[in-house]
Amino acid sequence: MMEAGQLRGTVLVVDDDPDLCRLLATFLSHSKFHVRTLNSAEAAFAAIEQDPPDLVITDLQMGEGHSGTQLCAQLHSAYPDLPVMVMTAFASVEAAVDAMRAGAEDFVTKPIRFDALEIRLDKLLQKRALQKEVKRLRRAAGESPRFVDLLGQSPPMQRLYALLDQIASSNASLLITGESGTGKELAARAVHTRSRRSSGKLLAINCAALPAPLLESELFGHAKGAFTDAHVERLGLLAQANGGTIFLDEISELPLQMQPKLLRALQERRVRPVGSNEEQPFDARIITATNVDLEKAVAEGRFREDLFFRLNVIHVLLPPLRSRGSDVLLLAQHFVEQFASQASKRVVALTDAAAEKLLAYSWPGNVRELQNCIERAVTLTDAEEIGVEDLPERIRKFRVSGLFAGGTDLAALATLDEVERRYILHVLDAVEGNKTLAATKLGLDRKTLYRKLELYAREQEK
Repeated sequence: MMEAGQLRGTVLVVDDDPDLCRLLATFLSHSKFHVRTLNSAEAAFAAIEQDPPDLVITDLQMGEGHSGTQLCAQLHSAYPDLPVMVMTAFASVEAAVDAMRAGAEDFVTKPIRFDALEIRLDKLLQKRALQKEVKRLRRAAGESPRFVDLLGQSPPMQRLYALLDQIASSNASLLITGESGTGKELAARAVHTRSRRSSGKLLAINCAALPAPLLESELFGHAKGAFTDAHVERLGLLAQANGGTIFLDEISELPLQMQPKLLRALQERRVRPVGSNEEQPFDARIITATNVDLEKAVAEGRFREDLFFRLNVIHVLLPPLRSRGSDVLLLAQHFVEQFASQASKRVVALTDAAAEKLLAYSWPGNVRELQNCIERAVTLTDAEEIGVEDLPERIRKFRVSGLFAGGTDLAALATLDEVERRYILHVLDAVEGNKTLAATKLGLDRKTLYRKLELYAREQEK
């Protein structure tokens, strides 16, 4: 929403009719536009060279000198990002086509309906702002990011970078949480890369991917003959990561019977391989990650409280993509360049319309979903720019609920369950993932909030 006294932008009006110029200037000034007026195309082009406006409105038919169509062509060549609206008393398809071919963005006829004009000017200015943002983000995507594996310039990411800067040189255990697809392993790798252990190994294992006996052997190692097929002694990942970092993903899935053994290993900094009576020292930083609420798992007896406190020395919460604003476009441009290079295709960017669709979408699958979306688009497109038609149907057809946008379009209105889901996730984002505070703000008990969040997670996985 525009703040009181805030200008929408600068508009240059070009018309050889001084009365119309004064009328437009009066209306647009009252509508919070800064207005300049000129009476010829030649004067307008010279003025724009000195001080470019945000938007130009020009008459199509002027008495002497260059016409509005010629001015459109000149401006489109010299200032391709400057939107131009043409107006004429001669309403015809031919005039509209000529103006659009010359570079005009919109076309209005006299007498002008000022209420409609205001809406159309706003749309042109919004489009220009989006184009400028896309160009800025394209430049940013080509620059070296602050963290090699993480991209983003939004306030939530700036706060994340500040925290990672503080903790990178520490040996304290980290617990990284966040929704599925937010990049928890990337964050772990970023911390390792900037730490004093960067010359050592970063070893990662998914605790949900292996059955308990194999997971125990992977983590702690095993002695020769400890079990069938254990023909040689094997060093576990904790010992292999000596001098480096070990990343335990989906730590919430660590079997309950293995949790005391891991706790003791972390406390003593020594590990006993399966089937061995000898302990081996190790020196590795422990980083764990989960998209599950471990405090709830502790309360339900599914995770040991003492292990939780040992792992959760420093908590890092990754923001969901829906709360990161124009980071969506920065990441999208990065993925466009990545997948175009891999496929040896000349795909260089997104169209403005496609960028608008990406910004409007809610991204329940977060960065992973965006990555898959762009990979699909690059694969399918035959053009140099990804258009709306190249995006998945769910993104093309996504519409913001009319309840929040103030609309009355029945197709855009959400069900009550959907409204509740969006509001709960909005509040959770606002309190930066603090479920206790979110439950208080929502007027729910913690169990009810947990139940609803688990339901949303299951629906997302379908």
